[in-house]
Amino acid sequence: MLSFRLFMRDLRKYKKSLMVSIAFFAVGILMGAIETERIANLVMTDIETLRNYSKQLSESAVPELSFFRFIFMNNVIKSLGVIVLGALFGIFPAVFLLMNGLILGFLVTSSAQHGANLFDLIVKGLLPHGIIEIPAIIMAAAFGIQFGYNVLKGLGELGARDRNERTIVWRDFFISLIRAAFWTVVLLLIAAVIESTLTFYLVR
Repeated sequence: MLSFRLFMRDLRKYKKSLMVSIAFFAVGILMGAIETERIANLVMTDIETLRNYSKQLSESAVPELSFFRFIFMNNVIKSLGVIVLGALFGIFPAVFLLMNGLILGFLVTSSAQHGANLFDLIVKGLLPHGIIEIPAIIMAAAFGIQFGYNVLKGLGELGARDRNERTIVWRDFFISLIRAAFWTVVLLLIAAVIESTLTFYLVR
């Protein structure tokens, strides 16, 4: 039930939702890059909070372990929340992707404007763990968006006289959600290990 092959099959089955997720994330990045000054006040509070957490974690007895725990738990809670709360018509996953893209686009653009080395920022600071973490988050959101779509479609089919006329097979879909949640956690675990070790040392 939890095989990676079946997870990939699910992604192909729900490829429209995956494309929508990628689009939301890309739009967020674009908005963050273009409207840097306008959105500064919107995202700086979150960024400052993360910086304070980062400072506290770096001063702990074992920084790598502290960073790993924080990164992994933070990403897992948010990603699983995105899947489950997608039931609310897919609104939460869409906003989540937009905001994460917004912050990423803002950070890269703002850093470049302040003279930061983009090679170090992207290749050392983002790429090692981001190549796994970002797709995992986008895929989790895709299942959340699909959940919202299925809820809307299911509500529309409630009036069907015959159960055979209903197209949503909820048992199969919930199995795919469990599978998605499992592999999201696995991928985020790998990403957190990389970020708390390799990325941690590269950006020191």
